Amino acid sequence: MITRAEILDIKSLATKQGREELGAFIAEGEKLVGEIRNSSLRIRRILQTKPIFSDGEIISEKEMERISQLKSSNSTLAVVEIPHYNLTEAKPDKNLVLALDRVQNPGNLGTIIRLADWFGITDIVCSVDSADCFNPKVIQATMGAIIRVRVHYTDLPQWLESQRDRGVNIYGTFLDGKNIYKSEKGSCGVIVMGNEGQGISPECEKSVTHRLYIPPYPTDNPGSESLNVAIATAITCSEFRRE
Repeated sequence: MITRAEILDIKSLATKQGREELGAFIAEGEKLVGEIRNSSLRIRRILQTKPIFSDGEIISEKEMERISQLKSSNSTLAVVEIPHYNLTEAKPDKNLVLALDRVQNPGNLGTIIRLADWFGITDIVCSVDSADCFNPKVIQATMGAIIRVRVHYTDLPQWLESQRDRGVNIYGTFLDGKNIYKSEKGSCGVIVMGNEGQGISPECEKSVTHRLYIPPYPTDNPGSESLNVAIATAITCSEFRRE
Protein backbone atom coordinates (compact mmCIF):
# COMPACT_ATOMS: atom_id res chain seq x y z
CA MET A 1 0.00 0.00 0.00
CA ILE A 2 1.26 3.45 -0.93
CA THR A 3 -0.24 6.58 0.60
CA ARG A 4 -1.73 9.49 -1.30
CA ALA A 5 1.03 11.79 -0.02
CA GLU A 6 3.69 9.36 -1.27
CA ILE A 7 1.99 9.18 -4.66
CA LEU A 8 2.01 12.98 -4.90
CA ASP A 9 5.69 13.12 -3.99
CA ILE A 10 6.61 10.56 -6.64
CA LYS A 11 4.46 12.26 -9.28
CA SER A 12 6.20 15.57 -8.46
CA LEU A 13 9.47 14.03 -9.68
CA ALA A 14 8.17 14.50 -13.22
CA THR A 15 9.05 18.20 -12.85
CA LYS A 16 12.48 19.77 -12.44
CA GLN A 17 11.25 21.70 -9.40
CA GLY A 18 10.03 18.50 -7.76
CA ARG A 19 13.32 16.72 -8.45
CA GLU A 20 15.30 19.64 -7.00
CA GLU A 21 13.12 19.82 -3.88
CA LEU A 22 13.28 16.08 -3.16
CA GLY A 23 16.76 15.45 -4.57
CA ALA A 24 15.57 12.40 -6.48
CA PHE A 25 14.51 11.15 -9.90
CA ILE A 26 12.43 8.28 -11.30
CA ALA A 27 13.76 5.22 -13.14
CA GLU A 28 11.30 2.74 -14.64
CA GLY A 29 11.64 -0.77 -15.95
CA GLU A 30 13.04 -3.99 -14.52
CA LYS A 31 16.26 -3.84 -16.58
CA LEU A 32 17.08 -0.21 -15.75
CA VAL A 33 16.25 -0.58 -12.05
CA GLY A 34 18.36 -3.74 -11.94
CA GLU A 35 21.33 -1.88 -13.42
CA ILE A 36 20.94 0.96 -10.94
CA ARG A 37 20.83 -1.52 -8.03
CA ASN A 38 24.27 -2.75 -9.14
CA SER A 39 25.71 0.76 -9.55
CA SER A 40 26.99 3.42 -7.17
CA LEU A 41 23.69 5.33 -7.36
CA ARG A 42 21.58 5.24 -4.21
CA ILE A 43 18.02 3.93 -4.50
CA ARG A 44 15.60 5.30 -1.95
CA ARG A 45 12.68 3.07 -2.82
CA ILE A 46 11.64 0.36 -5.30
CA LEU A 47 7.97 -0.11 -6.11
CA GLN A 48 6.82 -3.12 -8.14
CA THR A 49 3.60 -4.84 -9.16
CA LYS A 50 5.12 -8.33 -8.76
CA PRO A 51 7.97 -9.75 -6.67
CA ILE A 52 11.05 -8.96 -8.79
CA PHE A 53 13.55 -7.45 -6.37
CA SER A 54 13.86 -8.57 -2.75
CA ASP A 55 14.13 -4.98 -1.52
CA GLY A 56 11.07 -3.81 -3.47
CA GLU A 57 7.56 -3.05 -2.20
CA ILE A 58 4.51 -4.54 -3.89
CA ILE A 59 1.85 -2.10 -5.09
CA SER A 60 -1.20 -2.56 -7.31
CA GLU A 61 -1.17 -2.00 -11.06
CA LYS A 62 -3.57 0.91 -10.60
CA GLU A 63 -1.15 2.55 -8.15
CA MET A 64 1.72 1.99 -10.58
CA GLU A 65 -0.30 3.67 -13.34
CA ARG A 66 -0.76 6.70 -11.09
CA ILE A 67 2.96 7.18 -10.42
CA SER A 68 4.41 6.06 -13.75
CA GLN A 69 5.68 8.64 -16.26
CA LEU A 70 5.41 6.20 -19.17
CA LYS A 71 2.44 5.96 -21.55
CA SER A 72 2.24 2.27 -20.65
CA SER A 73 3.35 1.77 -17.08
CA ASN A 74 6.02 -0.81 -16.30
CA SER A 75 6.14 -3.38 -13.52
CA THR A 76 8.97 -1.64 -11.66
CA LEU A 77 9.74 1.93 -10.60
CA ALA A 78 12.61 3.20 -8.48
CA VAL A 79 13.05 6.52 -6.69
CA VAL A 80 16.77 7.26 -7.03
CA GLU A 81 18.84 9.89 -5.27
CA ILE A 82 20.30 12.49 -7.64
CA PRO A 83 24.10 12.11 -7.72
CA HIS A 84 26.31 15.18 -7.39
CA TYR A 85 29.50 15.41 -9.42
CA ASN A 86 32.40 17.83 -9.30
CA LEU A 87 33.11 19.60 -12.59
CA THR A 88 36.83 19.07 -12.00
CA GLU A 89 36.18 15.39 -12.77
CA ALA A 90 35.85 16.41 -16.42
CA LYS A 91 39.44 16.48 -17.74
CA PRO A 92 39.49 17.50 -21.42
CA ASP A 93 43.28 17.79 -21.32
CA LYS A 94 43.40 14.00 -20.93
CA ASN A 95 40.11 12.72 -22.41
CA LEU A 96 37.36 13.66 -24.81
CA VAL A 97 34.56 15.64 -23.16
CA LEU A 98 31.23 16.56 -24.76
CA ALA A 99 29.82 20.06 -24.22
CA LEU A 100 26.14 20.72 -24.97
CA ASP A 101 25.11 24.29 -25.70
CA ARG A 102 21.36 24.72 -25.07
CA VAL A 103 20.34 21.20 -26.17
CA GLN A 104 16.75 21.34 -25.00
CA ASN A 105 14.98 18.26 -26.34
CA PRO A 106 14.93 15.49 -23.69
CA GLY A 107 15.05 12.77 -26.33
CA ASN A 108 18.13 14.31 -27.93
CA LEU A 109 19.87 14.68 -24.58
CA GLY A 110 19.11 11.09 -23.60
CA THR A 111 20.40 9.79 -26.93
CA ILE A 112 23.58 11.87 -26.63
CA ILE A 113 24.23 10.49 -23.13
CA ARG A 114 23.81 6.98 -24.56
CA LEU A 115 26.20 7.85 -27.42
CA ALA A 116 28.77 9.20 -24.97
CA ASP A 117 28.62 5.91 -23.09
CA TRP A 118 29.07 3.95 -26.33
CA PHE A 119 32.11 5.99 -27.38
CA GLY A 120 33.76 5.93 -23.96
CA ILE A 121 33.11 9.57 -23.07
CA THR A 122 32.47 9.73 -19.34
CA ASP A 123 31.74 13.47 -18.92
CA ILE A 124 29.22 15.80 -20.55
CA VAL A 125 29.24 19.51 -19.66
CA CYS A 126 25.93 21.26 -20.32
CA SER A 127 24.86 24.89 -20.36
CA VAL A 128 22.44 25.68 -17.56
CA ASP A 129 19.61 26.12 -20.08
CA SER A 130 19.99 22.62 -21.52
CA ALA A 131 17.42 19.93 -20.75
CA ASP A 132 17.58 18.33 -17.29
CA CYS A 133 19.36 14.97 -17.51
CA PHE A 134 17.09 13.55 -14.77
CA ASN A 135 13.90 14.28 -16.70
CA PRO A 136 12.03 10.92 -16.96
CA LYS A 137 12.15 11.09 -20.79
CA VAL A 138 15.91 11.59 -20.70
CA ILE A 139 16.41 8.75 -18.23
CA GLN A 140 14.48 6.32 -20.44
CA ALA A 141 16.31 7.45 -23.59
CA THR A 142 19.74 6.84 -22.02
CA MET A 143 18.98 3.11 -21.72
CA GLY A 144 21.04 2.93 -18.53
CA ALA A 145 23.94 5.11 -19.73
CA ILE A 146 23.05 7.75 -17.11
CA ILE A 147 24.67 5.38 -14.59
CA ARG A 148 28.07 5.59 -16.29
CA VAL A 149 28.14 9.12 -17.73
CA ARG A 150 28.56 12.16 -15.47
CA VAL A 151 26.48 15.14 -16.58
CA HIS A 152 27.52 18.57 -15.31
CA TYR A 153 25.71 21.93 -15.58
CA THR A 154 27.66 25.19 -15.55
CA ASP A 155 28.18 28.57 -17.21
CA LEU A 156 29.29 26.91 -20.46
CA PRO A 157 30.82 29.93 -22.26
CA GLN A 158 32.93 30.68 -19.19
CA TRP A 159 34.01 27.04 -18.78
CA LEU A 160 34.95 26.74 -22.46
CA GLU A 161 36.96 29.94 -22.25
CA SER A 162 38.86 28.63 -19.22
CA GLN A 163 39.65 25.38 -21.03
CA ARG A 164 40.82 27.19 -24.16
CA ASP A 165 43.08 29.40 -22.04
CA ARG A 166 44.64 26.20 -20.62
CA GLY A 167 45.52 25.11 -24.14
CA VAL A 168 42.73 22.55 -24.53
CA ASN A 169 41.47 21.98 -28.08
CA ILE A 170 37.83 23.06 -28.46
CA TYR A 171 36.03 21.53 -31.46
CA GLY A 172 32.69 22.67 -32.89
CA THR A 173 30.68 21.97 -36.05
CA PHE A 174 29.87 24.89 -38.38
CA LEU A 175 28.79 25.31 -42.00
CA ASP A 176 32.07 27.12 -42.73
CA GLY A 177 34.24 24.56 -40.95
CA LYS A 178 36.81 22.13 -42.36
CA ASN A 179 35.64 18.76 -43.64
CA ILE A 180 35.53 16.52 -40.54
CA TYR A 181 36.63 13.48 -42.56
CA LYS A 182 39.83 15.23 -43.68
CA SER A 183 40.66 17.21 -40.53
CA GLU A 184 43.21 16.22 -37.92
CA LYS A 185 41.54 15.40 -34.61
CA GLY A 186 42.96 14.52 -31.22
CA SER A 187 42.18 11.91 -28.58
CA CYS A 188 41.37 14.62 -26.02
CA GLY A 189 39.66 18.00 -25.95
CA VAL A 190 36.10 19.32 -25.91
CA ILE A 191 33.51 18.64 -28.62
CA VAL A 192 30.79 21.32 -28.55
CA MET A 193 27.34 20.48 -29.93
CA GLY A 194 24.80 23.26 -30.32
CA ASN A 195 21.11 23.96 -29.98
CA GLU A 196 18.64 22.04 -32.17
CA GLY A 197 17.59 25.10 -34.17
CA GLN A 198 20.33 27.68 -33.66
CA GLY A 199 23.53 25.68 -33.39
CA ILE A 200 26.43 26.86 -31.25
CA SER A 201 25.85 30.25 -29.60
CA PRO A 202 28.19 33.19 -30.33
CA GLU A 203 29.25 33.15 -26.66
CA CYS A 204 30.50 29.57 -26.96
CA GLU A 205 31.72 29.94 -30.55
CA LYS A 206 34.41 32.44 -29.55
CA SER A 207 36.23 29.72 -27.59
CA VAL A 208 36.19 27.16 -30.42
CA THR A 209 39.71 26.54 -31.72
CA HIS A 210 38.86 23.96 -34.42
CA ARG A 211 35.87 24.50 -36.72
CA LEU A 212 34.59 21.30 -38.31
CA TYR A 213 31.93 20.55 -40.91
CA ILE A 214 29.99 17.35 -41.63
CA PRO A 215 29.52 17.50 -45.42
CA PRO A 216 26.42 16.10 -47.16
CA TYR A 217 26.62 13.67 -50.04
CA PRO A 218 27.00 14.64 -52.79
CA THR A 219 28.69 17.79 -51.48
CA ASP A 220 27.38 19.98 -54.31
CA ASN A 221 23.76 18.91 -53.87
CA PRO A 222 22.79 19.03 -50.18
CA GLY A 223 19.36 17.67 -49.22
CA SER A 224 18.21 18.45 -45.70
CA GLU A 225 19.08 21.84 -44.26
CA SER A 226 20.82 20.34 -41.24
CA LEU A 227 21.34 17.21 -39.16
CA ASN A 228 19.58 16.36 -35.92
CA VAL A 229 21.97 17.19 -33.07
CA ALA A 230 22.04 13.62 -31.76
CA ILE A 231 22.88 12.26 -35.23
CA ALA A 232 25.55 14.93 -35.68
CA THR A 233 27.00 13.95 -32.29
CA ALA A 234 27.13 10.29 -33.34
CA ILE A 235 28.99 11.11 -36.56
CA THR A 236 31.40 13.46 -34.79
CA CYS A 237 32.21 11.08 -31.94
CA SER A 238 32.68 8.22 -34.39
CA GLU A 239 35.17 10.25 -36.43
CA PHE A 240 37.15 11.19 -33.32
CA ARG A 241 37.31 7.57 -32.18
CA ARG A 242 38.29 6.41 -35.68
CA GLU A 243 41.48 8.46 -35.31
